[in-house]
Amino acid sequence: MQSSIEVGRDPAVQYLLRIGDTCLILGQRLGEWSGHAPVLEEDIAMANMALDLVGQARALLTRAGQLGGRGHDEDQLAFLRDERDYFNPTLVELPRGDFAFTVVRNAVVATFLKHLWERLLDSSDSELAGIAGKAVKEARYHQQHAGDWVVRLGDGTAESRRRTEAALQTAWLYVPELFDADAVDATAAASRLGPSWSALHPPWLQDMQAILDEAGLAVPQPSAFRSTGKRGVHSEHMGSILAQMQQLQRAFPGGAW
Repeated sequence: MQSSIEVGRDPAVQYLLRIGDTCLILGQRLGEWSGHAPVLEEDIAMANMALDLVGQARALLTRAGQLGGRGHDEDQLAFLRDERDYFNPTLVELPRGDFAFTVVRNAVVATFLKHLWERLLDSSDSELAGIAGKAVKEARYHQQHAGDWVVRLGDGTAESRRRTEAALQTAWLYVPELFDADAVDATAAASRLGPSWSALHPPWLQDMQAILDEAGLAVPQPSAFRSTGKRGVHSEHMGSILAQMQQLQRAFPGGAW
């Protein structure tokens, strides 16, 4: 078995890993819909969005490896870290759930990523700014696609509305983690590497409010619950998704086709 790698705790590297891991894990969850989506067109759309997110993750993990100074490439960072060394918010690692949960989560995360990528266009790191130039176009499409489905389901049948309301209540519990500020954010903002994620909350909420208003859905009430995936403390679901992702690379180190 391939042993795990260490990534250190450099704030700039952690900032990039947070974004890269968010894209990587959500891409993995979306990929689980391949062959299972409710209609063929959506099956293809889910797969394409998953590929977009994995492509973003590849670029970010490559850059994080360069800045980390340990010689790690994208594959090592994707497949050979221990669970506590992944820094994605907990929301993206939750099981795929039903179709309503998937589109609600996609709307939440794509809206967040859209605003993040827009701000990263002005990053002091020219490599990161270049990644953002392509990724922001993909995130805008992902947001539009997911938002359209939220409206379609929320304003659809009694059953689709019930499921969408339930999905919204579940997803919203994990939203505050996206915007919690800490030292990693402060360092990134001070160096102009990227914005503090807390600064993205007002435009994110404005966009989400518009989607939910059109769907006839109410913004859920806030909760005291706080998830902690960004700090490497994950839900029970993270172990299973990493086991699936890492099995081949750890069993056949450096395997190539």
